[in-house]
Amino acid sequence: MAKTEYTFEGICRDIQARKFQPVYVLMGEEPFFMDRITDLLLEQVLDESEKDFNLTVLYGADTDAATIINAARRFPMMSERQLVVVREAQLVRDIELLANYVKKPLESTVLVINYKYKTLDRRKLLASATAATGVLFESKKIPDYKMPAFITSFMQQQAIGIDSKSTQMLADFLGNDISRLNKELEKLVILLPENGPKRITPEMIEENIGISKEFNNFELLKALATKDVLKANRIAQYFEKNPKSNPIQVTLPVLFNYFSNLLICYYSKDRSENGIMQALGFRNSFQVKDYMIGMRNYNAMKVFNLISDIRTTDARSKGVGNPSASDADILKELLYKIMH
Repeated sequence: MAKTEYTFEGICRDIQARKFQPVYVLMGEEPFFMDRITDLLLEQVLDESEKDFNLTVLYGADTDAATIINAARRFPMMSERQLVVVREAQLVRDIELLANYVKKPLESTVLVINYKYKTLDRRKLLASATAATGVLFESKKIPDYKMPAFITSFMQQQAIGIDSKSTQMLADFLGNDISRLNKELEKLVILLPENGPKRITPEMIEENIGISKEFNNFELLKALATKDVLKANRIAQYFEKNPKSNPIQVTLPVLFNYFSNLLICYYSKDRSENGIMQALGFRNSFQVKDYMIGMRNYNAMKVFNLISDIRTTDARSKGVGNPSASDADILKELLYKIMH
């Protein structure tokens, strides 16, 4: 019977506890999680003194299933285990033949298959055999709307605090590019004090990543929710002067997500704070605040029409039916429609 599928956090916990599986097939669109798991295995499975004889790294374009199987069937030398890592395994043409080994893997070998940007056919033998004898992990892209929650969780794992404004600023600016996000967060972590509470703030982000703590999509949403016309226009003017840091292609999905969620709120049977949290799948009450305010300032029909307006604006920003208007003008026009 196939095992329950593993989570990224669960896999990492087991590796750090030195609970290794004989086979890891890491596949999917998001390379960050696969790289982190592989790096952790490279750190934990073997000591530095054991790697000369017991670490084998193969590349998909230069190898085949028979070579991988032969490497995996070797016994370790002066070590409890050996580690075999296959990078870019999506380029192994006969990869399904690995099922012959995966069905009965050696307990003294840890075989890691990095199958990036694609997924194995779960109906075929290699995927099913891996699920039964080892770890079959699909690394999925995180949707944009889930990025703030991911950033919070990611920082909590490192015992570092971060507030909701900071997470939204990072999510809006970096999207769901987790590798880039990790690099930016590493810059911030270095600046944190060695002793005492560690917390990332909007001020740190503004000073070290270049995102304004006052003029960003997080603050724009708050201005729209409260119908603060002056603040919204000031932010739009800032965006116009700093187009590279604040492209309309980043702002529009943020607006679309907010008003789409706001429409869901109107169809929720329970419009209390807890009811809205449940309807939107939020974990924290602070995430609901702007929606509770938005429901007081916009009616359902207005929101319905605004969603259509945002779609039209998105098309215009890509040149559809728009021969001359700039992105700044298009955004200002949309903000006027939203608040009037």
